[in-house]
Amino acid sequence: MVAHGVRRAEPPLRLTRRGRVVVLVLFAALASVASAVLFTTASRASDDPSTPLPAITVRSGDTLWDIAAGVAPRRDAWSAVDEIRRLNHLGSGDLQPGQVLLLPRS
Repeated sequence: MVAHGVRRAEPPLRLTRRGRVVVLVLFAALASVASAVLFTTASRASDDPSTPLPAITVRSGDTLWDIAAGVAPRRDAWSAVDEIRRLNHLGSGDLQPGQVLLLPRS
């Protein structure tokens, strides 16, 4: 008997409903990772050490707590106060009107 080289035509690739969901989820995950990388890169650019720190001039009645709450409302106030004290080499929380304080970057 002679063998013939006849091949069956295979149907085009078709995705099931589950397959389409998997592809969609993978695409969404990839888009999320890409946006997170772009956001992180953009935020690092704003933390450039050559950019001067923001500053504030103390007014009468100002406290470190009030200043920290005003400049970093989403942060823990204790850590913001500690960072302001560290940036300005303050031994205590006593402030003088007219004193210029460096502030942490938001």
